[in-house]
Amino acid sequence: MTLLSVENLSKSFGLKTLFEGITFGLSKGDKTALIARNGTGKSTLLRILAGLDGADSGRISIRNGLRIGYLDQEPQLDPRKTIAEVIATGESDIVRVVMAYEAAVERQAEDPSEAAHTAFEKALAAMEAANAWDFDLRMTQILGKLGIHKLGQMVGTLSGGERKRVALAFVLIGKPDLLILDEPTNHLDVDMIEWLEATLVKESVSLLMVTHDRYFLDRVCDHILEIHNGILYHHTGNYGDYLVAKAEREQILAVDAHKADRLLRKEMDWMRKSPRARTTKSKSRIDAFYRLHDKVGQRAVEADLKLDMKTTRLGGQVLELEAVSKAYGGKPILTHFSYSFTRGERIGIIGANGVGKSTFLKILTGEESVDSGRVLTGSTVKIGHYRQQGLDLPPDKRAIDVLKDVAEVVELSDGTRISAGQFLERFRFMADAQYTPVGKLSGGERRRLGLMMALLAHPNVLILDEPTNDLDLETLQVLEAFLEGFDGCLVIVSHDRFFMDKLVDHYFVFRGDGTVADFNGSYAEYRESLDKKADAASKPKVAAPVVATAKATSKDNRKVRELEAKIETLEAEKSLLETKIGSNELKDAALLDATNRYGAVVNELDATMEAWIEAQG
Repeated sequence: MTLLSVENLSKSFGLKTLFEGITFGLSKGDKTALIARNGTGKSTLLRILAGLDGADSGRISIRNGLRIGYLDQEPQLDPRKTIAEVIATGESDIVRVVMAYEAAVERQAEDPSEAAHTAFEKALAAMEAANAWDFDLRMTQILGKLGIHKLGQMVGTLSGGERKRVALAFVLIGKPDLLILDEPTNHLDVDMIEWLEATLVKESVSLLMVTHDRYFLDRVCDHILEIHNGILYHHTGNYGDYLVAKAEREQILAVDAHKADRLLRKEMDWMRKSPRARTTKSKSRIDAFYRLHDKVGQRAVEADLKLDMKTTRLGGQVLELEAVSKAYGGKPILTHFSYSFTRGERIGIIGANGVGKSTFLKILTGEESVDSGRVLTGSTVKIGHYRQQGLDLPPDKRAIDVLKDVAEVVELSDGTRISAGQFLERFRFMADAQYTPVGKLSGGERRRLGLMMALLAHPNVLILDEPTNDLDLETLQVLEAFLEGFDGCLVIVSHDRFFMDKLVDHYFVFRGDGTVADFNGSYAEYRESLDKKADAASKPKVAAPVVATAKATSKDNRKVRELEAKIETLEAEKSLLETKIGSNELKDAALLDATNRYGAVVNELDATMEAWIEAQG
């Protein structure tokens, strides 16, 4: 069943054509990824399909009644609203019923008035009529998995990452038929990403997304659309299948390009004779020349797309932490942590959001002081630090001027010297983008500019905090190639597991209690070790494997039965409390006590239901 079809869609921005003549369709159950370079209109295309922007030409056909959920790369949420109010503004009637019920329960717990009681009865009746109890549980689970707990918090007080997670929860809770997601994994920690992976694979929702996260893309998607040089390519299968098909296509194009080079030389000789475009034949040949010139010129740009930065010599001492402790608001980040970094070492840092990963990087650079202990920095160390929040630059300053303030000329590893403009071109800042004010650059362009600034100092210790956010896959591959050859010390915080596994030798695992584990191996091996520990912890220690399996099954069944019994007890108490509260017989303190108990029972019932679902396997 076709949900959405696109025919000959075109869009320009100013004098620049983003895409032209795009045609494709999305069917029920499709899990589709859109791959293209930054600046070619990926996000714009998603906005057009979500009905938030218009195309210049073409047609979009959408099935009647199709519910579309859209996640923007940088969500714009009303800062004057609470998280609960944002979620309640969704198109789903059930969402509004559930949020009204949650608000009524909270109000009645604090306000024993008749008006509060009436509002609660009305909300309770609406929940029953909509049969929304399962939806309430789903909403609780989604919010919990995304680390959203304070529904009364104002949006204006949230960080950019927190806003992204609220926006993602808002989209998922509404259960749309088609999800359109722009970089959904940005600002999620790895556990959240893995939960989102499993959710999108399991659910029947159709999906169209832009993401740079290759593990996520590979595990979730079964269809890939690639826009390359204005042409749309269709690839059936996951990211691995796409890479094979793309390699085969480029091999064919390489042969064509060799022919094009020879033909171009002939055409240039003819063009130098200044043919007068008086006949249809000569006009046709001139047009063909320019098309050929663009084709070969594009290949020249792609061939030049590489990084080869000079690094400063690094001595024997790099960075050394001696019994370092650091806490924020009583929450420990490091407790008596000691480590000596060595030349050529490559460390990845992982852990849940809020455990202090970015703070640790700032301790290494000296931007954050420690509560106790010492941080020793070698005399030859030159640190390049790429910050997650990006650059703080005047919005009216042009990109090329930002670079020229640091260096008019950039020296490469082989001694070659290139201009600031040529260096910008290596990060795909062509002439028009180079003279664009920073405030008008896209998110990906600002991040690329930030990476360039970190490299300009020719660092021998490179510290990168979420460097992959908003980068397209080709730029990401160029960055990886540079970092693979980087001979200094490399420290990376990233949620991109593919990027990390490709570049780091071992991981610092921040556990959130001030302790840091050092794991040697890939992220996949780390996850496998966690799974083995979890399996071992859940199995009784007995000699015979068969007996162990039987006992484990018996134990699991007993746990399920215990949880079911508890759910029945809580449901009975909940029903009794509803009857008492609705009878108008309870007054003042007794009513307040019953209302408070009701709220506690509902919370305990939600937690028990979640435990029961997990116990079911």
